[in-house]
Amino acid sequence: MKRWLILEDGTYFEGEGFGANINVYGEIVFTTSMTGYQETITDQSFNGQIITFTYPMVGNYGVNRDDYESIAPTCKGVVVKEHARRASNWRNQLTLNEFLTRKNIPGIAGIDTRALTRKIRQHGTMKASIVDAGDTFDHAFDQLKAAVLPTNQVAQVSTSKPYPSPGTGKNIVVIDYGLKHSILRELSRRNCNLTILPYNTTAQEILDLAPDGVMLTNGPGDPKSLPEAITMIQGIQGKVPIFGICLGHQLFALANGADTYKMKFGHRGLN
Repeated sequence: MKRWLILEDGTYFEGEGFGANINVYGEIVFTTSMTGYQETITDQSFNGQIITFTYPMVGNYGVNRDDYESIAPTCKGVVVKEHARRASNWRNQLTLNEFLTRKNIPGIAGIDTRALTRKIRQHGTMKASIVDAGDTFDHAFDQLKAAVLPTNQVAQVSTSKPYPSPGTGKNIVVIDYGLKHSILRELSRRNCNLTILPYNTTAQEILDLAPDGVMLTNGPGDPKSLPEAITMIQGIQGKVPIFGICLGHQLFALANGADTYKMKFGHRGLN
């Protein structure tokens, strides 16, 4: 099925749809990773975003049970040059097309993703939509221009209730701003006794658990939209060790008088 990728500046690309057959809009971003597409798509840091993969072939080793970073991914769409119709790997369970269809995420293939990336680098991150090519372009473009991107991304992806991941070692509180499973995996590998808490947990609720450390996780969106998190960090620092990743580290910086600002575009990859 022919589909369009429409950008906020009026540029559009025509490609072939795969995955879920739905129209979406979101913030378009790119990643230069050569592998790890399953981890990227299921990373809640990409909540509400359309992910462009610059690597020319995506999906060649399929999707497996071990590499999820979340159970229910919340990215808006996937843009690729080419997706593998067949996957070849001993761990493979689903093709990328099957996976995106099950998760209700649309994909578009046949896009010059490197030209698209140059445009994002030149003009900065912008809104984009993936729509059926049979739609009226002017109508689809007007809808995109009128679309308002959400600012409550962390509330969408954080756990709503506390839950444990028992261990026999250090007692670690994990504040979930959109955590990746690999964070819990690595802490569990070190025998940590984990308590995962919602993003809006108070300082006193954390201190009542007598933690040996507090992990502030990764997550989507602007850290300045989480004043309650900044207040919480100020209430626990100096009383318990704190370590942060991504959004968590930015929140820690804000809580200590530093400033943050959105870059013209994010350069995302794997490390």
